[in-house]
Amino acid sequence: MKKISIAILLLLGATACTGTKVTPLGADRPPAKIALALGGGAARGFAHIGVIKALEAQGISPDIIVGTSAGSVVGALYASGLNGFQIQELSMNMEEDQVLDGSGLYRCIAETMISNKRGCIKGQALQDYINKNIKDRPIEKLNKTFAAVATNLSNGEMMVFKSGNTGVAVRASSSVPVFFQPVTINGQDYVDGGLVAPVPSSVARSMGADFVIAVDISDRPQDSKTASIYDILGQTFSIFGQTINHHEQNSADIIVRPVTYGLPSADVSGLNKAVLEGEKAVAKILPELKAKLAKLNEQRHVAGMP
Repeated sequence: MKKISIAILLLLGATACTGTKVTPLGADRPPAKIALALGGGAARGFAHIGVIKALEAQGISPDIIVGTSAGSVVGALYASGLNGFQIQELSMNMEEDQVLDGSGLYRCIAETMISNKRGCIKGQALQDYINKNIKDRPIEKLNKTFAAVATNLSNGEMMVFKSGNTGVAVRASSSVPVFFQPVTINGQDYVDGGLVAPVPSSVARSMGADFVIAVDISDRPQDSKTASIYDILGQTFSIFGQTINHHEQNSADIIVRPVTYGLPSADVSGLNKAVLEGEKAVAKILPELKAKLAKLNEQRHVAGMP
């Protein structure tokens, strides 16, 4: 035993002299890279703020932010360095004409149909609002890795904006057909990313995420009478989005689903309730989320993964 002890001391002494550290396998590896995939849902997007606040309260800070439509709006602000409380305060002081340069919802539909416009809301106001609040930084200069998902109107393909003008990318991602005018970028027209990725989990995964937290704020199809054309339109979009989301869910490690039924989708009157629903949704899945993250980091530690 004495010879073994002396040998160990000699080995440790030699290591100290050469300046080389003996480190357990995987001990110096960084934790898993977390992505937050924020889905679309118009004014229900305020629920994303509650999700961010709740994650921050638990010390969970995503490295990658990917947003579709309303998710791109909140995502860009978050990626710029604003925390959940700051985004909520910003939203509470937001006036509708700061982000919507057009008519009200129903008047908008009527005007568009009668005049054959490409949309009654230009989207320039939203673009300017985003750029002003992120201090006019392009996507690649934001504090966190960020991407906004849009749809190419010509061929229906997904477009993921990872660089360039942040406000323009968010505007494209949020341009709901009929309401917003398509956004022309490099000769191509782009509209709402919700047509191809209502919750952009697969995009987040493709950007190098080890763990994807997806936030689904879309409306679920409701078993109720569709009394008007607006009811039919809303139900149609809900069914369409649900179908695509089934595919996207396979790319997520965990899905946060705030209760959005009954929340207004076209105005900000339900802001505080939406934020609260986001916080409650995280609390509901928190034990599972923590367990999955802990398991993943332990696996990486043992395997010595980068």
